[in-house]
Amino acid sequence: MTTRVLERDALATATARIRSHVVDMCASPEGGHLGGAFSCAEVLAALYFSVLNVDPQRPDDPDRDRFLLSKGHAAVGLYAALAERGFFPVEELAGYGRPGSRLMAHPVRAVPGVELPTGSLGHGLALACGFALGARYAGRAARSFVLLGDGELQEGSVWEAAIAAASLGLDRLVAVVDRNGLQLTGATEQIAPMEPLADRWRSFGWAVRDVDGHDAAGLAEHLDAAPWEPGKPSVLIARTVKGNGLPFLAGRKASHYVKLSQRNHARAMGALRTKDPDA
Repeated sequence: MTTRVLERDALATATARIRSHVVDMCASPEGGHLGGAFSCAEVLAALYFSVLNVDPQRPDDPDRDRFLLSKGHAAVGLYAALAERGFFPVEELAGYGRPGSRLMAHPVRAVPGVELPTGSLGHGLALACGFALGARYAGRAARSFVLLGDGELQEGSVWEAAIAAASLGLDRLVAVVDRNGLQLTGATEQIAPMEPLADRWRSFGWAVRDVDGHDAAGLAEHLDAAPWEPGKPSVLIARTVKGNGLPFLAGRKASHYVKLSQRNHARAMGALRTKDPDA
């Protein structure tokens, strides 16, 4: 096997494990934002298992890359990725959302690997700009990555940050848009149309790539190659499906936040087992 094939298999396995953990957390009494966590599972796998320069044993290493989950409601996906990467024991995921747990509905700094609290939508890109600018001033080669939801792009603060990033030439900044086409109340294109989205980002001075968001190896290749144009921040528009991988929830706004019953938990795990390369 070639190295690329091996990496593709490893990323597929990491993605499957992330989704499996998300299903378990969403079967808790608290439930969780399953749809948006599933749509970005390959993005998280590509980042944490191929791209990010991070060390779980030294989560505050000053030379580390920074990652911000601007769409903080998808915290269950981030927790699953961090646990699988070794930032904290996988067993801790079972306490998600329970009294006393640091694994809350939105991520907080108490969780190893979480840079800042997020989830008040529209703020993550500006925070990532700050990290990128700080790294420049410190003379560090670290990159800053941020994952945004497509509904989140309706926030004006996102575009203010996009203007600032381009004007400052923050080419060590990489944004990923989880373009699953759905938000809490329906289809993004019916609520506030934003296509042609790639052209919008280009008009703000960004280097843009528009790709399949469920190809983890392809995502890793694109993200690892950034910056794509010297002097420009990069944005990857990842075309995804909300709830991808679960036939009874995929592409439905009902997947946004769920509390899986015992029956639906079993259905979900069964669907995932048919896709897991290690099953």
